[in-house]
Amino acid sequence: MHEADEMRHETPRRDRRARPLDAVRLDELALVYVARFATSTGRLGAYLARKVKERGWEGDSPADIDAIVARMVERGYVDDAGYAQARGQGLLRRGYGARRVAESLSRDGIAPPLVEEASGSERERRLAALAFARRRRMGPFARPGTFGAGSAGDDEQEAGLDPAMRARQVAAFLRAGHSLGAARALIEAADVASAEEWVDEADDS
Repeated sequence: MHEADEMRHETPRRDRRARPLDAVRLDELALVYVARFATSTGRLGAYLARKVKERGWEGDSPADIDAIVARMVERGYVDDAGYAQARGQGLLRRGYGARRVAESLSRDGIAPPLVEEASGSERERRLAALAFARRRRMGPFARPGTFGAGSAGDDEQEAGLDPAMRARQVAAFLRAGHSLGAARALIEAADVASAEEWVDEADDS
């Protein structure tokens, strides 16, 4: 289960009645959290800070959230590099582009070098764009009779997409985090084979 779902599994009523936290109970919350969710140091720290704010603090000294997070890292319970790779690959497989991957990982507190590594190779990014086009039925995956689809008639192929439809499709690619170049390459692809050839042309060296 991804930690983005954890808010749905909490019971705010129970938390409001729970006693204030101290160092031991905060450490226990951290252990339960990392056992249930694949997470990053940034997300774990934000979760612990939120729990302290919700429940209050009765420790002899201020809550040392950074120290707890560091212990979770030392024990191997939290690994930002592994989290970034798994999360990035998952988003790419779902058809999201590198920019959306970077935005998601940055929100999770992942350091820029790890974000860059997890944003995919050029080939992986093109495969993600191809998956997006297939899922949204754009370019060569459009329904029969849609201008620009591989199954359209010769006159329609020559005419191309209606400008308004083209603009909407480009905007959809950009919202999904893909580059303008990727959007154009797939929207303008004559057929599925041409789109797949564009992916194969990627230089991952």
